Order: sequence, then structure tokens, then C-alpha cells
Amino acid sequence: MAMLSYAEIAVAFLCFLFLWHWKWNRDSLAIINWPFVGMLPRLIQNVQDVHEFATQILKHYGGTFEFKGPWFTNMNFVITSDPTNIHHILSRNFSNYQKGPKFREVFEPFGDGIINSDSDSWRYQRKLIQSMIKNKKYECLLEKVYLGKVESGLISILDHFSSAGIEVDLQDVFQRYTFDNRWLQIGEEKKLINAWKVFDQFLYQCISSKREELSQKMEEANFDLLTACIEVEQDGGGERDGFTKSNNFLRDMALGLMVAGKDTISSGLTWFIWLVATHPSVEAKIVEEMREHFLVNNEIKWDIKEISKLVYLHGAICESLRLFPPAPFELLYAVDSDILASGHRIDPNTKMVYCPYAMGRMESTWGEDCLEFKPERWISKFGRIMHVPSYKFIAFNAGPRTCLGKDMAFIQMKIVASTIIWNYRVKVVKGHPVLPSISFILHTKHGLKVTVTKRDF
Repeated sequence: MAMLSYAEIAVAFLCFLFLWHWKWNRDSLAIINWPFVGMLPRLIQNVQDVHEFATQILKHYGGTFEFKGPWFTNMNFVITSDPTNIHHILSRNFSNYQKGPKFREVFEPFGDGIINSDSDSWRYQRKLIQSMIKNKKYECLLEKVYLGKVESGLISILDHFSSAGIEVDLQDVFQRYTFDNRWLQIGEEKKLINAWKVFDQFLYQCISSKREELSQKMEEANFDLLTACIEVEQDGGGERDGFTKSNNFLRDMALGLMVAGKDTISSGLTWFIWLVATHPSVEAKIVEEMREHFLVNNEIKWDIKEISKLVYLHGAICESLRLFPPAPFELLYAVDSDILASGHRIDPNTKMVYCPYAMGRMESTWGEDCLEFKPERWISKFGRIMHVPSYKFIAFNAGPRTCLGKDMAFIQMKIVASTIIWNYRVKVVKGHPVLPSISFILHTKHGLKVTVTKRDF
């Protein structure tokens, strides 16, 4: 009985110490590695603001931190925002860091597509996608779709909300826009995760129909994303010929391409419009730049080949992506042991997390004004976009895994953003909270409620 009493007293005393520490050290950046539970209590305490919490912790610990989870779990990981470590992981020792089985488990709906693949499978699919992107017919398709959706969809929707004088959630509008222009005949009602089986059934029907259409008409068939995928897989050949000519391969490849640009672009557009709407001087400079390069008879005449002239707009988009990257965290697994540039030792199977969100907020990387929205940061004294290494500006990944759709993403964001800015004045609804969500993609937690009014020049 005495032994039990002593044990109870000991547990009560430990609980008291824990609660005391919790209460009086909530704002302390030092993290205690508790017996049994590790550092998990502190993470749970800050989970609702995990992006800022990770940023402050990484600043406190010099850019790289080793997190220890409960002893009975596999929650240990190394998190970094150090550009030299990022360069090492994504470029110099690229082959040692893979997405691993846990990533594929979480993103199971994507099958064996490029989003989930590693090693040879990844290299092969990336090569096929590169050849598709370089196809002139594919470039023409994207130009047609981008401009068509803006003219027939986006403008009409915003005109409606403007004339009705009612609020609109721009994040929702952008999600619908980017989902619609990655596939034909699919609307917002097709929820990818919630209707996985229904979506697959629809997708396989599309593949079968398109194969039949191509076999009968060949050159007369309408060129679209699925046509591009089939042409690429038919030209693949080699030892993976049997795999690439399967409907499963087409399904995984098409789904990966379709979804890759949906959430990331809608996220980027949402944060960009919010930043511009809350920085009138930036908005004015974008309007003036458009007036200088694209105004013909008081109307904007778009030419995608000339869109690179919008240097200030490009800088503003880069600055937005620096502060609010669509993917706030990225996870990889170490295959073998390694030593990072910072000197941290990495054991095999160690989870490596790099944090683009925190990287954009490091004074050591971007200067004391790193939290300010300054498009001028990206423009040289000669009026050109300054080159920033990808391992420093990580919004499109870096090294061999650099996003293949980077150029297309910039074009799409420029078309949508400039169309909105030129035609409308966007005002965030008073009192509407704009906060990052806790998810794989950095959406706004409560959407982006705004009012839009036609711009009167």
C-alpha cells in the first residue's frame, strides 16, 4: 500500500510540473523532450497555428530542428528551412531522399502516378510528361482553355456578383475555375476524395471513349488533355510498354496532371488577390503596367507570348508565393544515413520535413523586411526579374523534382490575376478572418470573402 501511495504521489507531482510548465512557458520557444511523450504536448498545444509555430521554432534553433515524438510511436522527424540543407536534400544527394510508402498510403487515390512515384517509375513518367508539355498542340490547348475560361466563366461570374452587390468567396471561385480547366465535362460536383469510385468509373469511361475516337478518326479527333496523355503513352515504348499502354497508367497519369494544378493554383491566386487587395500601391502599379503593354483602344488585348513583359506582376506573384507557398510542408524519407550541410546526422528511414512557409519568413534568407509584401524584391535595377535559386525560393520545388508546370502556372496566374485587377476593384469583407488552413495545401481557413465592383477608369 505504501508503494502504491508513493507511486500516486510521484504521478501527481509529475502532472503538477507538467501543468505548471504548460501554463508558464506557453510563449517559450525552447521545447522540452518529456519522458514517454516526447515533444508531442508542445505540438498539440500549437497545432491550430502550426505554420507560425514551426516558423518560430526554426528561427530559434537556427533553421533546423529534430522533433522527438512519443517513444511508442514513429513520430520522430527532422524539420528544416535552411536553404543549404534544402539544396543538399533536393539536389546534391537527391537519390537518398524519397517520398516513401507513407506518402503513397496517404495519397492512395493517385495510384502509381508521378505524384506518388519514386526512382525509375518517377523518372520515366517525368520524361513522358516533359515531352507532352513541349507538344505545340498542348500549348495551343492550354492557351485556348485558359483564355476561354476567363472570358466565358470567370468574368461572367464576377460581373454577376458585381452588379448584384453581394459578397463572393473568391477561393471557391478559383477552385472551381482551376478544376474545370483541367478536364472536359467535369464540374465542381465531382469531389475527388469523397467520390473516388464514381470518379474512377467516369475516368475509365472517358479513356475508353477517347481510345475509340482516336482509333477511328485519328487526326480529326479533338485534342485535349486525355488525347495528349494517350499520344505520350503510345510513344513511350521500351521496357515499360505494357505498363504505359494500360488504362490504369492513363488514369493515374491524367489524374495527377489534373489535380496537380487545381489546388496549388487556386491557393496561389487566393493569397495573391488578398495581398493585392490589401496593398493599394501594388494594385496601382500592376494596373499601370498593364496599361503600358496591353491596352489597345481602351481594351486589354491578351497575347500569351507577350505576357513576360508584365515584370512587376511577375514579381508580385513571386512575392505572394514566397509568403504563402501552396505546399507549406514537404515530407521525404532518407534511404541511407547522411549528414546535412548544417551538420545534422540523418539515420536511414528518417523523416525529413522541409518547410517552404517558414523559408519565406527567415530574416537570414530574405532580410529584416521578410514579412513585408514587396514585389520590388524581385526586380533588378535594370527592370528585369532577378534570378533566385530554387532552393531558396522553393514554391515550385527544386532540383530534379522542380515542378514541370511552373511556366504554365505563372501564365495561368497572370491571366486570371490581371483580368480581375484590370476589370474590378476587390475589397475584403470587413472583419473577415484570413488565416492559413491546416492542410497539405495552404488554403485560407475561412475562404476569401470579398465584394467586387467594376473598375471605373
